[in-house]
Amino acid sequence: MTTSNEVTFRLSRSRRSVQRARAVLHSVLGDWGTAQEVVENAELVLSELVTNALRVPVPSDRQVGVRITRSLAEGLLRLEVSDAGGGRPEVREPGEDETCGRGLLLVEALAHRWGYEERAAGIGKTVFAELKAPDIVAGPAVREAAAVMVRPGQCIRVRGEWRVVVSVRSEHYAGGGPAVVLTLDEGPALRVHAAEPLTVRQGEGEDEGG
Repeated sequence: MTTSNEVTFRLSRSRRSVQRARAVLHSVLGDWGTAQEVVENAELVLSELVTNALRVPVPSDRQVGVRITRSLAEGLLRLEVSDAGGGRPEVREPGEDETCGRGLLLVEALAHRWGYEERAAGIGKTVFAELKAPDIVAGPAVREAAAVMVRPGQCIRVRGEWRVVVSVRSEHYAGGGPAVVLTLDEGPALRVHAAEPLTVRQGEGEDEGG
């Protein structure tokens, strides 16, 4: 999909990736006008799903995939985390003295529905969780959006002019932060932090005033 109802990105197998995932999710849900309680619950759920994916034994070059989607009709927020490992996620009931193993208990408590699916192509699985978010609404024609939410075919305002986004790819800064590189129809590519707010509109044919 290339609509603003879906955001996908990949994470390296690093401890910092949990924080990066939370930062992107926070930005996305802010753009979607999500209630604070839903934001907090979603951040907890995504943190647990990413943490579990990072613990799965996989070849060292395998990244973790994250997909965030919203259903306006159903008022649902869906979080998906994919890894290349085997096995199946199972809810545990750790003893009082155990310090870990409670992640999926938290997911089960906060999510409306959760589960896992085998990946259609390649190896591994996708673990998903859906949260009720009745306040999610469609965005306006011209809006402020995090760079990570921009998609090919949309227009962004660059130095006072509208430019069509030709392609989008994710990168990481040398210091570890998530970045987005936007190739435009004219001029040099734009490289910004994933959470950088950009002025966005749909398609080329709309009036610049929105």
